[in-house]
Amino acid sequence: MNGTSVLTKENVKKQDTNINHQESNINVLIESASQVIAPLWPISAFAARNPWAGLEKQSFEQAAGWLNKTRDIDIYPSASMILSAKSKGEIDEDFVKMGLQHWLDSHSYNIPRNVAERFCHAALKLDPLPSNLLSSLKLEKLSDEFSGLNTDRIDNFLIQPISSNIANEDGERLVNILDHHVIKWCKLYLDDSQAGWTMPNRDEGFYRAWQRLIQYDPALNKIQRKSLKGWPKEAHMALKKALFALEIPNSEIQTYLEGHLLSLPGWAGMMLWRSRQSSHEHSLLTEYLAVRISMEWALLKPYLQLTNQRPEKKVSIAPLIAAWIHWGDLTIKEWSQMSAAEQNEYLSFAYSFDEKLRRKLWLEAWEQTHTDRLSQQIISKQRKIIDKKSALAQFAFCIDVRSEPFRRQLEKEGPFETIGIAGFFGLPIATSELGSDHSHSSLPVILKPQHKIKETADENELKLYQQRKQAVTSLSYTFKTMKQNVLASLLLPELSGPWLSLQMVSRSFVPRRADRFIRNLRETWLRKPNTTLSLNHVHHLEAEMPVGFSDEEKVNYARQALKMMGLTKNFSPLIVICGHSSKSTNNPYAAALECGACGGAAGGFNARTLATLCNLPEVRKELSSEGIEIPEDTVFVAAEHKTTVDELHWIYVPELSEAAQEAFDRIEAIMPKVSRNANAERLAQLPNFKKELKNPKAEAHRFAEDWSEIRPEWGLARNAAFIIGQRELTQDCDLEGRAFLHNYDWNQDESGDLLANIIAGPGTVSQWINLQYYASTVAPHYYGSGNKATQTVTAGLGVMQGNASDLLAGLPWQSVMQSDHEVYHSPLRLLIVIQAPSGYVKRLLNNDSVFREKVQNGWVRLASVDPDGRWVNW
Repeated sequence: MNGTSVLTKENVKKQDTNINHQESNINVLIESASQVIAPLWPISAFAARNPWAGLEKQSFEQAAGWLNKTRDIDIYPSASMILSAKSKGEIDEDFVKMGLQHWLDSHSYNIPRNVAERFCHAALKLDPLPSNLLSSLKLEKLSDEFSGLNTDRIDNFLIQPISSNIANEDGERLVNILDHHVIKWCKLYLDDSQAGWTMPNRDEGFYRAWQRLIQYDPALNKIQRKSLKGWPKEAHMALKKALFALEIPNSEIQTYLEGHLLSLPGWAGMMLWRSRQSSHEHSLLTEYLAVRISMEWALLKPYLQLTNQRPEKKVSIAPLIAAWIHWGDLTIKEWSQMSAAEQNEYLSFAYSFDEKLRRKLWLEAWEQTHTDRLSQQIISKQRKIIDKKSALAQFAFCIDVRSEPFRRQLEKEGPFETIGIAGFFGLPIATSELGSDHSHSSLPVILKPQHKIKETADENELKLYQQRKQAVTSLSYTFKTMKQNVLASLLLPELSGPWLSLQMVSRSFVPRRADRFIRNLRETWLRKPNTTLSLNHVHHLEAEMPVGFSDEEKVNYARQALKMMGLTKNFSPLIVICGHSSKSTNNPYAAALECGACGGAAGGFNARTLATLCNLPEVRKELSSEGIEIPEDTVFVAAEHKTTVDELHWIYVPELSEAAQEAFDRIEAIMPKVSRNANAERLAQLPNFKKELKNPKAEAHRFAEDWSEIRPEWGLARNAAFIIGQRELTQDCDLEGRAFLHNYDWNQDESGDLLANIIAGPGTVSQWINLQYYASTVAPHYYGSGNKATQTVTAGLGVMQGNASDLLAGLPWQSVMQSDHEVYHSPLRLLIVIQAPSGYVKRLLNNDSVFREKVQNGWVRLASVDPDGRWVNW
């Protein structure tokens, strides 16, 4: 034997254990680091995301400070937003003064109180310091003479990639070059639908595919390609090697990974989402970081001697002195006569009362004003008890804020009761439309489907329908294939030009007629037959989701939905289960207007499923034995509320009893007026709506069908409250489409389980929606998605600005802005109002630590209305 050591089985086992331990350690750090980003769903299945979900163990204020320090992101409303809200009367300045007094009382300082108050009141006007004062030589001299204020240093740890602080010979920061490379590789790997050619070796995973191809990448120079040629084949080993080569201390690895994830939070968020969808890609975020930091090392290699320099941030003295001169009415002479200790005290005070704090006080006053006005509106109303026995029909709507105006208009036109419930109606299902082999989840993205429900039809009719649908699909596929084929794409314009030109002209000049013609042509050709739902349980392979429900499950889901609606007695002859959907043309964000919770799934399928379950004799018989007695002449039907045009479309109407038919006819008679009034109210809020038009319905359809329309509707903009209680609490209140409304009767919830479920489910989703709109408004450059008119749909996943930006994760400018300079959405954190005794709320906070944390840390606001009608702020 030669002198080379030979590994025994025991040594191999020990080495494998060591490798597994190393991999485990890095995975733990990556899991912790991933809390700074949020999963990003594909835009076709758009789901509202709380970008700060992983930061909620910190207070909102702490998270705001951390984001400002690490990424220079400001998540408080800007001064212009605040001043605009103030000018509209949305902020009561008394609340600003109260907030200031509370802040002054809770801080110690050696400055006369009247001097401090005068300074703060002047600073709270939010006017900028005069530029001539900031640039004056006298101020510069005073600043140079002073060095006593402690500096705020951040050189003890790395909060941004090293490449952020180094530029190449052309002056371009290396982190920008790195981002460009990473975006390219992410697009190549994640593209599932747009590219004609797929990424080589894609089936081996992101890192392996990159590792095989990077040595041939012409975008890198020869030295860079060579340096990565022998790079490890395993992602976690490559990541450790890159971190070691960059000399990142073990204590700073997590922070360093966070900095890289925050550099491109959209692409990183998509990787995080994909990693949670299948076991095949469970390590995708690790692979993403391995690719990114390996490439950073290759780019940084010539500059490594510079990387030991850590950034240092010092307090700028001049603006603080200028603040006292401008807002504190001090003269330069008076400042010069102060002792060094006094100057330090004054500067420290001005440093503490910075612009971020000033805008925080304004935001809290804005929120308190909204809370105060909502409480007055609710408490001041003389409640009329709804006589549920006399209601001609009962409507169950989604809690979506767009339902509130429609419900209000509907209630004005007759003896109707409306109910709010999460729009998936408690059914954890995936739906499969007629003739489709695929299914999609039809429930909030925080849940997983447990049953598959299929549309079925007569076998002969189904066969003909599938043939016609296949013809349409084949035509579409052929067109796409020809576009991506080098030779065929040369012939395609000659073949498709006349038809596409005609379509372009008609859609541009007569969009309503064109849309109606194309829709009618498609429907006439397809001729979808009448369908039924596969509600009965079907035996399935163990790996597959069960089709339909067992008898026990049918009863359980019906019972659960009725209890969540508070509908266990006093049933009307007709009960309408209303899902909701939206309609728009040429809109990448169409799914965002469907449902902010359910990944773009409309609620009609779920509504039809629940209505069908509640009509089953065997389900009613079992419910009756439990005390839920549904009258024989009560019929459940299903409909969809089309939010873009405020119309109600029937999707399931079985044979009606005489009383139910009377109610149905009454609804049909009043629906045009309801739709007209709801449209008039909603359209008046759109900036490009012509107020003089006399036909709101026609204008609403134009917004929905015009392919050049960038704002078909406002969606959930201006959402601000989630009200959990009986409809009587908000009856006759004009909530301006700003409140999620969920029915709840504490008298039927002795255990508190119903309230806990509402908070954990719909409450969480409403908060996600609220913070998505908030983030897209206050920091659109980072959390929004820019202008819809300049977006590029990429990789079938989402949108970018240009061809090499981050994958944009939030809402477009047009969803939150009235104009280029005026916001439409009011960035307020969600107010949750619970109609229940205080003991119920205390129990909820004691039992639900996650919700308690959100309230205590300022991520949501909480109030309650007790049985005596008293409003309590928590």
